[in-house]
Amino acid sequence: MAATQVDLRVEVTPRSAFALPRRGGADGVLRHDGGVLRRLLHNEGRPVVVRVAQTARDRVLFGAQAQNRQDAEYAIDRMRFALCVDDDLSDFHTRFAPDPLIGASVRARPHLRPARRPEPFEALAWAICEQLIDFPRAAAIERRIVWRLGRRCTRTGLRDLPAVQTIADAAPARFQSFDLSLGRALALIKCAREVTRGLTDLHAPDHETGWRRLRRIPGVGSWTLSVLALHGQGRYDVIPAGDLNYMKLVGRLLAGGDPNARASEQQVLDFFAPYGEWAGLAGAHALSVATSPDRAGTRLSAAPPVAA
Repeated sequence: MAATQVDLRVEVTPRSAFALPRRGGADGVLRHDGGVLRRLLHNEGRPVVVRVAQTARDRVLFGAQAQNRQDAEYAIDRMRFALCVDDDLSDFHTRFAPDPLIGASVRARPHLRPARRPEPFEALAWAICEQLIDFPRAAAIERRIVWRLGRRCTRTGLRDLPAVQTIADAAPARFQSFDLSLGRALALIKCAREVTRGLTDLHAPDHETGWRRLRRIPGVGSWTLSVLALHGQGRYDVIPAGDLNYMKLVGRLLAGGDPNARASEQQVLDFFAPYGEWAGLAGAHALSVATSPDRAGTRLSAAPPVAA
């Protein structure tokens, strides 16, 4: 990282109950040191080191070291997005605190939010890496990509994912050497080329247009796009219904507690449909609470959870 010229600090008051994550990420990019989150980001190739600390229940301090103020502001904005610190969840809390399934979690953990990536392409790239394999193996692949192709700050030792252009220019064999299958390597490269050529703008407010283009790429399906939507674009209304954890959870609920039951992707979508624009957040709470057959029976026989 070049000599720092700007050290910008911004204090934010969360719009809803908030708690700073207490750990970093499995890919080694987000670091947690002594109550402070640290992350290396890039704006148009220029490095920015961001630090985040929660100084009080209602105060979160962001700091960014960059070559200019514009880059520092950009990086802080992206980390504010990643931590969901500006999201107003009061409507969700009011509507679903009494919910038979997720109410206990909503009341006990009002700060819970789906984990986000500061850049949407990160969510897309890691979703492709995590398709149909266990998470420890996927995380190992992601760490190899970061360490061998990613960008590093020599001053702090922090690492960032590779630039999208680096992925677009790579040969499939390079990713295969990291244990990624050929099909997923091709999907990752084609998605990167879609972005670098300006054919798909993952930051555009019209997400659906980009999803339709990406869906044409072999290996990019509904689960991958839902992960992009929820974890990369902040869409609380989208739930990764094809995730095995949701299939197990909903299958168990629908089967009255049978631990071996599995729901279909459509059954998961139907189950969380009553939560409407909050389906993704409701899913996060559903996974956080230990659901019993008795509670499941109550939930499924109750009226859909809607605002009064």
